[in-house]
Amino acid sequence: MQMKRQVLFVQGGGERVHDDWDSKLVESLRAALGPNYEIRYPRMPNEDDPSYATWKATLEKEFAALDDGAILLGHSIGGTILIHALAENPPERAFGAIVLIAAPFVGEGGWQSDEWKPQRELGKKLPGGVPIYLYHGLADDIAPPSHVELYAHAIPQAHVCRMAGRDHQFNNDLTGIAAVIESLPAEA
Repeated sequence: MQMKRQVLFVQGGGERVHDDWDSKLVESLRAALGPNYEIRYPRMPNEDDPSYATWKATLEKEFAALDDGAILLGHSIGGTILIHALAENPPERAFGAIVLIAAPFVGEGGWQSDEWKPQRELGKKLPGGVPIYLYHGLADDIAPPSHVELYAHAIPQAHVCRMAGRDHQFNNDLTGIAAVIESLPAEA
């Protein structure tokens, strides 16, 4: 029996985002990936007021429950917290890829946070050998497209994908991202 490959989708923040907004992204991903993938979509605590420390603790529990080769995907502030949590405390698990979608950059040139200090040399602190993809819509009016350029500088090994006509919710269509996930090697 073939094992389903796991994908952890980390939601964005805001009132009812899990049910009313990012669930559409998850359904698009499920439909495109089909039955060979298990999409894990945990509800993050206090989604209307995301806290780095709280979300990081939740993510660490989620990481521990994943198999080697699992794909990590974070949308919006969920992607921002995901990448910083991985850099701050790299898990022992060998992940298959890290994918950020419309993630706001926290730090110089991006959004500011009093809650946590962004990682310096972010790319050097991430798990080695794991492909990293940065997707950003050029029509994003929540996290400006300039944020993907800041990430590209901070994570020089990342594959950067600028998508014309895509908004912050990626027009609720992750078909192209699913195709990239399907092309990844099964072994981490």
